[in-house]
Amino acid sequence: MAQERKQLSWRWAWLGAAIILVLVFMSVRSLTRTRLEVRAAQATHQELSSTISTNGRVEPVNNYPIPSPIATTVKAVYVQPGDQVPAGKLLMALDDVQARARLATAQAGVKSAQAALEAATHNGTREQQQASAAEITRSRMDRDQAQKDLDALTKLNATGAASASEVAAARQRLASANASLEAAQVSSQGRYSPAEIDRAKSALDDAEANLVAAQQVEDQTQVRAPAAGTVYSIEVMPNDFVEQGKLLLQLADLRLQRVRAYFDEPEIGSLAVGQPIEIKWDARPGRVWKGHIERIPYTVIHLDTRTVGEVLVAVDDPGGDLLPDTNVTVTVTTSSQPNALSVPKEALHVENGKKYVFKIVGDQLKRTPVVTGAFNLTQQAILSGLQDGDWVATGTTSGQPLQEGVPIKVIK
Repeated sequence: MAQERKQLSWRWAWLGAAIILVLVFMSVRSLTRTRLEVRAAQATHQELSSTISTNGRVEPVNNYPIPSPIATTVKAVYVQPGDQVPAGKLLMALDDVQARARLATAQAGVKSAQAALEAATHNGTREQQQASAAEITRSRMDRDQAQKDLDALTKLNATGAASASEVAAARQRLASANASLEAAQVSSQGRYSPAEIDRAKSALDDAEANLVAAQQVEDQTQVRAPAAGTVYSIEVMPNDFVEQGKLLLQLADLRLQRVRAYFDEPEIGSLAVGQPIEIKWDARPGRVWKGHIERIPYTVIHLDTRTVGEVLVAVDDPGGDLLPDTNVTVTVTTSSQPNALSVPKEALHVENGKKYVFKIVGDQLKRTPVVTGAFNLTQQAILSGLQDGDWVATGTTSGQPLQEGVPIKVIK
């Protein structure tokens, strides 16, 4: 019996020693195991703004492109690019021979239409009126003579000196004379119908409109400034032949300018009227102009290989430094948080639409769900899930994926 108890004690002693050896082995293995080296960043509060950058083109708010009114030759140019001119100043002269010929033709057309309307409203021209009066006089004299002949024959018939047939013939001549007189009187009073008078009035209106247009073309051959501003582009030289509609020069008030910016279609939904804009021009390094969105896109267009929306940007401080038609870079701030808790964007992960980070707890990683807010190119705002001062893993030095529960070594 004592021998059995002695053997049982030895068994328990060996079992305890084995357990101790296993614990020692696991402890040593844990201490000597290679740890995953990770890069880390701290969640901190900072001002965080979401921005979008794109290209744009400068254009004057009040631009006056002046085309050629006709196909003609440039006689003289009186200004140079950069000249500031008052409204009405003579800028250029075009050969106006054709314009003057058209004006003369239009004037003749008006006179002809006026004469036609006068004839229609006064029952004919003067010659026609005189001819009508003569016709009425002649018809009246014929009528009176026919009446006298009928009266004489009627008396003779009563005495038997004239036959009944002669009286009947005289009565027929009187009726014919009365009909001729009536026709002449009607013709003198209603030569033109109301529809013909309306057509004459319309013809005069058309002729007067042609005269106004011809006069405008004649005036436009003396090219004058439609408003005060700066001549910033001259497209022709003296003696150049220009087609009708060809651009001659451009004039604008360069103190009032805007930018037409082109935002890619997926970015349009983030834009709103009034959002602040920064404008940069490579020709003026270090210079930044301020502006704001004045009009958002109403449709999209194809620009080279891009599908974009055109945004009009009001320049708040142009100062005359921006030149028309120059290419600039615009950056819009779509949202801004002055005191946002944020982490680097590479610390954020998404799985099945749910966002999370790997929070560093002791010497391990803990997968932590988060709710995000605004963002910029490098930082992401965290609305919930982290606290100020928490450390998160942004990646590994070896390129291995981050895993929860794996022992780590932080490389800050």
